[in-house]
Amino acid sequence: MKTSSTLKPTILLKKVLHRKKVQLLLVFPYNDFIISKIRKINGYTWSQTLKGWYINYTIKNVEFIKETLRNDVYFKLDTSIYNVTHTNRTTKRRPRQISDENKEIIRAYTKYLRGKCYSESTVKTYFTFVADFFDYIKDKPLTTLSNRDVEKFLEDVFIPRKYSISTHRQFISAIKLFKAFYPECKIEEVGLKRPKKSKILPTVLSKEEIIDLLRYTKNLKHRAVLAMIYSAGLRISELLNLELNHIDIDRRQIVVKNSKGRKDRNIILAQSFIPLMQNYLMSYEPKTYFVEGKPFQKYSAESIRSFLHRATKIAKINKRVTPHTLRHSYATHLLENGIDLRYIQELLGHAKPETTMIYTHVSKKDLLNIESPLDLAIKSLVGTDKNNKNLRLSGNY
Repeated sequence: MKTSSTLKPTILLKKVLHRKKVQLLLVFPYNDFIISKIRKINGYTWSQTLKGWYINYTIKNVEFIKETLRNDVYFKLDTSIYNVTHTNRTTKRRPRQISDENKEIIRAYTKYLRGKCYSESTVKTYFTFVADFFDYIKDKPLTTLSNRDVEKFLEDVFIPRKYSISTHRQFISAIKLFKAFYPECKIEEVGLKRPKKSKILPTVLSKEEIIDLLRYTKNLKHRAVLAMIYSAGLRISELLNLELNHIDIDRRQIVVKNSKGRKDRNIILAQSFIPLMQNYLMSYEPKTYFVEGKPFQKYSAESIRSFLHRATKIAKINKRVTPHTLRHSYATHLLENGIDLRYIQELLGHAKPETTMIYTHVSKKDLLNIESPLDLAIKSLVGTDKNNKNLRLSGNY
């Protein structure tokens, strides 16, 4: 496939300073064909910060990319060095000021969490909370810490930064565990109250919107990723960790390994998805994982969110759509199709049935069978006034 000379895109070649190295950056409007050719060249990496593909800057790399794409694009060369670090200077956080003694306590706390078999994600989150808290209290002895110190941290840090309720709850959990680890402090665990969970209904796409989203995702790899997330109801972490040997096409089964809560579960592989999946696997030839950025390496969550956002705009879906929206849609559509909540709980990997119950609030299966009092009033009037069987609100009375 070759583009005509009048339709050739232009690629800007820039010499940039990124990650403390001089890089060759390729900047161009989104183009599936050009991206597929770049992906086949070993060494190129997508940068969300630079909004382009980059590789180590060498004359050899410049000449190679120009030779590889010379029939497909026009090249524009910009040899100026652009340092991207200055653009982030205003948002860069200052280094934490924590004493060496408290640093040792934080390290011991993270070791304590790992000993309790918390996931690395949870350990990292709780470490961040406690480190920020220690930075806030400065040189105050840990043995004198009280519930009021926790409250002041929330008032002075969480509220100005507009942290969510779920983040607030996570912080309280981190402090409760710190109290268990370091009982010498005066924090009273009983007095630490988590705010109530927000009861926000999940965003759900209709079945028609799901099909439109997939139709307007022209890139084969991107379409396969979105179809897999929706058809199996996967979390984004489960999709990224999904290995090829966990997909059994003959039995139409996917095994999700070591998911949230360190649980495995089996999911049905959609029959309609198999041809798309086989086409994708033959075209891209991933080595270990279902979707890979580079051979044998996991794909990035940021890339999935990026092309999903782009596809949502092209499909003209006026909702905030994330990868988890596809999982919400999967669960809701199962419920609307009459699948029992117990089975949906098992397919989603929920530990508690209460978590799955939220989809009863967004399912329209039973709601559509409920008649509005207005409809019933109109029917009642039609029944009593046999001369006016076509009574309408838009008519004149």
